[in-house]
Amino acid sequence: MGMLDEDDERFMGEALKEAQDADAADEVPVGAVVIRYGRVIGRGHNQRQQLSDPTAHAEMIALTAAAAFVGDWRLSECTMYVTLEPCAMCAGAMVLARIERLVFGAEDPKTGACGSLYTITSDPRSNHQVKVTSGVLEEESRRLLQEFFQRQRALGKK
Repeated sequence: MGMLDEDDERFMGEALKEAQDADAADEVPVGAVVIRYGRVIGRGHNQRQQLSDPTAHAEMIALTAAAAFVGDWRLSECTMYVTLEPCAMCAGAMVLARIERLVFGAEDPKTGACGSLYTITSDPRSNHQVKVTSGVLEEESRRLLQEFFQRQRALGKK
């Protein structure tokens, strides 16, 4: 039972809304949503600055919200949509949560752990692998990040 591409684009649009919320809060614009049975059950966007928490990535916040919604740490019937390829921490958390599928927008050649730098989500040595689809609304996701970092550099921040 595969999801339709239009569903992928629709739910990635929800992740992009989260990324825009991060952008508005002067956080790196990454957004994530967790879907179960065609419904958003967890949302998150980067809040590292706001919470002074290095683990406050969009994916971690969305996973925590989804687990609270389900009432279980196992999210085996869920799909994670995220605007940027997850890092090692977030990819590891998805494996541990038994996320069924990951859909992401832009690749992250510097810290991506779902195919770019590492392949944590599909490592056969793990007891669970996550199916990965990349490149969904990639341009929109990348543009949001590029514009954010251009503004930050113009302000002498990053």
